[in-house]
Amino acid sequence: MTAARSAARSAARSAARLAAWAFALTLAAPAAAVPTAALAARAAEFNVRDHGATGNGSTNDDDAIDRAINAASAANGGIVVFPSGTYRARTIHLKSNVTIRLDAGATVRAASSGMDTPESNAYDDYQDFGHSHFNNSLFVGRGVSNVHFAGSGTIDGDGNLSTSNSPPSGAANKAIALTECADVSITGISIRRGGHFMALLNGCHDVLIDDLRTYYAENGVRDGINLINSWNVTLQNSRIESSDDAIALKSDYALGHTYTSQNIRVRNTTVYSHENNALQFGSETCGSFRDIRFDDITVLGGGKAGIGMVSMDGAIIEDVHYTNISLTRTTTPIFMKIGERRRCPGSPPAGRIRDIHLTNVTGTDLTAPEPSGTTGGPELTSTITGTPAVDIGPGITLDNVRLTVPGDHPASDADRVPGEFLTTYPPRDYGTRPAFGIWARHVRGLTVGNGSAVRFDDNDNRPAFIVDDGSDVRLDVSAQRGSGSAYDVGVSGVTGYTVTGANTSGGALRVRATNSTPTPGDPVTLYGEAESGAVTEPMRTLADPAASGGSYVSVAPGNDSKSSAPATGHATLSFALPRPGTFRVWARVIAANDGDDSFWVRSDGGTWTNWNGIPLGTSWHWAQLPVTYTLGAGSHTVAFAYREDGARLDRVALSSDPAFTPSDGPSGGLPAVPLAVTGS
Repeated sequence: MTAARSAARSAARSAARLAAWAFALTLAAPAAAVPTAALAARAAEFNVRDHGATGNGSTNDDDAIDRAINAASAANGGIVVFPSGTYRARTIHLKSNVTIRLDAGATVRAASSGMDTPESNAYDDYQDFGHSHFNNSLFVGRGVSNVHFAGSGTIDGDGNLSTSNSPPSGAANKAIALTECADVSITGISIRRGGHFMALLNGCHDVLIDDLRTYYAENGVRDGINLINSWNVTLQNSRIESSDDAIALKSDYALGHTYTSQNIRVRNTTVYSHENNALQFGSETCGSFRDIRFDDITVLGGGKAGIGMVSMDGAIIEDVHYTNISLTRTTTPIFMKIGERRRCPGSPPAGRIRDIHLTNVTGTDLTAPEPSGTTGGPELTSTITGTPAVDIGPGITLDNVRLTVPGDHPASDADRVPGEFLTTYPPRDYGTRPAFGIWARHVRGLTVGNGSAVRFDDNDNRPAFIVDDGSDVRLDVSAQRGSGSAYDVGVSGVTGYTVTGANTSGGALRVRATNSTPTPGDPVTLYGEAESGAVTEPMRTLADPAASGGSYVSVAPGNDSKSSAPATGHATLSFALPRPGTFRVWARVIAANDGDDSFWVRSDGGTWTNWNGIPLGTSWHWAQLPVTYTLGAGSHTVAFAYREDGARLDRVALSSDPAFTPSDGPSGGLPAVPLAVTGS
């Protein structure tokens, strides 16, 4: 093949790759993200070697790279090509209308000195040094547009990008820094040892990050991707790994103003923070956030939080959705907090976190990914908290959130009262929480349900859920019951709560309510099998395929006790009520004739009532008892004793709903609502 034909074929392959890349941008980016990207398919190429770059790994090639960038920008959309080689560089200055293409085998490595000096910033008191300065980066672009990173090569800090808040003179601390930029994409490349930030974008819009890989190292790397004051952003199909926050959405005051962060989509991505937060809002939160979506995310580790969200500086965070999130090796699975650090101009008061939705979130192996670091503990309970003056919420919903935590805490930990910690934000500050599943405080409008469940690997005697100081709290969940736990759900100072669901012993969730009131007009209905209770002789459990569960309770033939209830021969069911109420009682029975149509019944060891004249029938049917019981929230019993030896007892229902009618369910005698009454 001639050199000319080889060059032509290489050019054709390059054009094809760029055309495919531009087409992918059009499909994947937000609507206005890349209006000029398709031009890349026919853009002129500017090889950095033609402008004096050596690619030998030792010579500083940044001046030659800048010349190539200037030429490409002047061509109104040129491609700066890095063929295979290692390009040592000090600060590289991006311009508008440029594509940086790192071909296979091409690596841009940071020089150890000579980087641009950090610019002065009149606003650097409002955020850390690394956020306040941008010039001291390997790649820097300020006010640029139509800028793209493409190819399959690598940007490598080589251990020369500082991770310190006080980097030494001549050192840079970011691999890529872009401020107030538009129409940007980063696709296909890898970033290693990126310093304080692999990529920091502040005040940018219409951004696509696709098929990006960032790599963790023992040193030389902190944050992965920081999206600050940015909007119309898609991050997808990537693997983001870091030691500090992996994907962080922030709003600082480094630009002297803020923008609302909105229309941000993160999807189909694997995330791993070895020591801190995997998916994080904050802690810099001067401006507000809305319309954010995280979909189909695999979190492989989070030394602090898997899903983290803090408003520390007055920000409103709202309309955020997490869907199909898998968490492993995260110290705190879910952490949401309003604080009062006030680190923004005007010392703003506490912000708001509301309208936050988690759907289909699973968590297993929920321990710290690193044996040391900044975690503060191997495992910490999911936490949702506001301030004493500002509740978190409303609209905090967790649907089908299923967490299996390490467990192994004593019942005494349920008495812990964590401090408020209004000016700090790490999950570790609160220490061990009083609940193992979710601890919430200062919350309004919290709903956990639709298949949500919490479990533990090792027995944990704390309750599954505790809510302190709140309103409009609804829990419809499944929770594992510790062998020595006193209750499953604790509510304290909560106005309007509803608790339904079951614990793993098969019973209704046991609720401890202190200075709290149930949701008005929210009735409780419970079903239970008579044979699942404590059955004493001569009452016994018998088989019948037509009975619910295939069994029922009756007294042995020849036993009658018509004048008074017998001392033994009872079926006693124990149950827990999440809310008080006045309850009517039904039983599914057979009473073949008027000589075998009665039981004795009582609640909580009270006076026996003669239930005589049960409606007759030789098949199973529901009948209402002539009793009502006014019962408070908590544990209770209902007991049936034999009176006439032919009466049969299958199933029991209690309800505070005046409109309730018991049901056998769709088939097989199953209940129409979940089983919630169990034997003691």
